[in-house]
Amino acid sequence: MSNHLQHESSPYLLQHAENPVDWYPWCAEAFRRAKEEDKPVFLSIGYSTCHWCHVMAHESFEDPEIAELLNIWFISIKVDKEERPDIDSIYMAVCQAFTGSGGWPTSIFMTAEQKPFFAGTYFPKSSRGGMIGLRELLTAIHQKWERDRTLLLRQAEEIVSELDHSEKSGGSPDTVILEDAVSLYRQTYDRKHSGFGGAPKFPTPHNLLFLLAWYERHGDAACLEMAEHTLTQMYRGGLFDHIGYGFCRYSTDARFLVPHFEKMLYDNALLILAYCKAYAVTKKTLYLEIAEKTAAYILREMTSPEGGFYSAQDADSDGEEGKFYLLTPGEVTALLGLEEGEAFCRHFDITPGGNFEEKSIPNLLNSDPADKRFDVDMERVQQYRKTRCALHLDDKILTSWNSLMIAAMCQLYRLSGNTAYLTAAKRADSFIREHLMENGTLFVSFRDGRRGVRGFLDDYAACIFAQLSLYGATLEQEHLDRAEGLCETVLSLF
Repeated sequence: MSNHLQHESSPYLLQHAENPVDWYPWCAEAFRRAKEEDKPVFLSIGYSTCHWCHVMAHESFEDPEIAELLNIWFISIKVDKEERPDIDSIYMAVCQAFTGSGGWPTSIFMTAEQKPFFAGTYFPKSSRGGMIGLRELLTAIHQKWERDRTLLLRQAEEIVSELDHSEKSGGSPDTVILEDAVSLYRQTYDRKHSGFGGAPKFPTPHNLLFLLAWYERHGDAACLEMAEHTLTQMYRGGLFDHIGYGFCRYSTDARFLVPHFEKMLYDNALLILAYCKAYAVTKKTLYLEIAEKTAAYILREMTSPEGGFYSAQDADSDGEEGKFYLLTPGEVTALLGLEEGEAFCRHFDITPGGNFEEKSIPNLLNSDPADKRFDVDMERVQQYRKTRCALHLDDKILTSWNSLMIAAMCQLYRLSGNTAYLTAAKRADSFIREHLMENGTLFVSFRDGRRGVRGFLDDYAACIFAQLSLYGATLEQEHLDRAEGLCETVLSLF
């Protein structure tokens, strides 16, 4: 069967278009039905390359029993967080208020007036390990809705009131905030493995950019050491894809060895900027080489024929997380020959026992990251990997993420002199102007010939950043003029 998602353009919504759940996109019709039929709304927010979104979909949303409960008792709505960051930000705040944490898939129960009364993230189909199952949760909420609705409505009013009053007032920051930040980084820095705090560890390249800038301004050697150690270890570990290049979203362990295997455009854009900054500050060529490898991945795997940059690649292949990326010694020696293959395996820690589910995530944690002997073999291993299975590609093109990558390509061009990066930046900029802008108004996303909703503040901010970066790389006045025009639009709209 198909539901109300079948004519959407979002890859995430289309993944659920054949579910037995009668999903709606976010629309007035869904809330009208909820009001007329006196039903609560179940809102599920995620994105197409989200591992736990896939798990919940396979366990629950493809299951006829769960679908029947949802279809009888609820009106169900699916939202792609990347196409509707406005909705995602509101209900992520709700989820954090209810649970103290957040994540995707985000699961929200609310009234037809869009007032939430219960929230969470992933729920298994049936209760296990102290975690309530979706089947039991749906039953409990339905019973409360029928027998004690006053309690649910009171909870909804309380959470809305709490969120309304939690907004921070504006003000001018002072240097104390920056000094406090440096102090906090010192306290949370992992001296053994690098990074900050414990697992899971996210790259957070904006933090590393801050530390590098603070070192430039104040000569604080500890800030440089924290940034360099982290940048080096993130590259050496499995967080970086040493075969196909590019960075995964985060590390599930403290050593940056085992990644959550999905790759996001915005992470790689900000990481290119961070490695470029490290090279500019230290003149160590390794950082520039890492930035260029990351850009090579973007240009090879994540660039549309028209020049826009795609959004993400999935963690899963054939239903298994990380399957695309894992290797065994036998595969490598069969491909490269015994002597060369064994040397390759030693260098990249590909062992008989493996380091992840009896296979190996290639890494350089015990090797010299400056050793380039095996670069000549990499294309062969890349091509072999693609013959085994495929990665799902989220091919929608987002204004904000494309703008970040434009800025990254501009900075890489300025440091390397390679005009291919400037060409890529200009093509992506042309794509935005042709498909994601109309009379100075930006739009969030583009896919399959269709634009998404009108842009939000982050779309404009990122696009201004891109225009200033293009001006810095070219000194062409048109980019400065566009930045000024976008600033005027921001002041008018926001």
